Amino acid sequence: MLESIVVMVGVFLIAFMFAPVGMGGGMLFVPLLHYVADWPIDGTLLAVSLTLTWTVSIGSGLRHRREGFHNDVAIKSALYGALIGALIGVGIVNALGDGLDSVFKLLAIVMLIWALNKTWKKRQKPEASDENGEEGMDINHLNLRIGGSIGGALSSVLGVGAGVIYVPVLQQQASLGPRTSIGSSLAIMMVVVPVAIVALLTTASNGLIGQLTSLPWWIYVLPLLAITGATSGAKFGIERISKENIMNIFMALVAVVLIRYILDVVSIML
Repeated sequence: MLESIVVMVGVFLIAFMFAPVGMGGGMLFVPLLHYVADWPIDGTLLAVSLTLTWTVSIGSGLRHRREGFHNDVAIKSALYGALIGALIGVGIVNALGDGLDSVFKLLAIVMLIWALNKTWKKRQKPEASDENGEEGMDINHLNLRIGGSIGGALSSVLGVGAGVIYVPVLQQQASLGPRTSIGSSLAIMMVVVPVAIVALLTTASNGLIGQLTSLPWWIYVLPLLAITGATSGAKFGIERISKENIMNIFMALVAVVLIRYILDVVSIML
């Protein structure tokens, strides 16, 4: 019972914290289920994490769209690569099988270091204005789609929304401001994540659907907590947190998760 309570509280808080920064929370949903609920890193865990990530992206993404923080041209361009990448990622998950755990953690470390580096460099340059959410007319479509494909693949392999990839890519390759890149990232997730979920459910060879139906509590309770946390977190973030602090929170959360995975990999090696 205590374990379930910790997981439920954790899901709500993760959704609340990640919603304002354009991330789905999968980077913390996975370790929460892995370390607290003692789930192995496999297709089941990834599907659950992606489902929670999707609910976060919906709750926060719709709020950002209502506020005008989105760029549909950049979103559509990135989706060309992201959808293909998500399907490739599912193929990688199925091919790795039992070897997914170690590959997962190493990939997560590389992704997080990349995101921290890109976000830090972006902060050193003058920021684009995002007062009306329509900046970013100078879009590098090729690089945006390549970045989207990387995000889509990592979304499937790591069970994340890949906002940690989409946000800096949208800022650099579409010249979007912080809030608009966040809203656009969430919009991409709302489309890509369900594709990854369906692909995982329909191609897994280990009875994934049967495993999920044996865990009915996550189907109803956890997604409800996630979307509630995301909606309230997005509202709080838009109204109360400055653009500079949005990026500070983004980097702090990424750094915490990065340290967690590095410690885990080091302990395995020792």
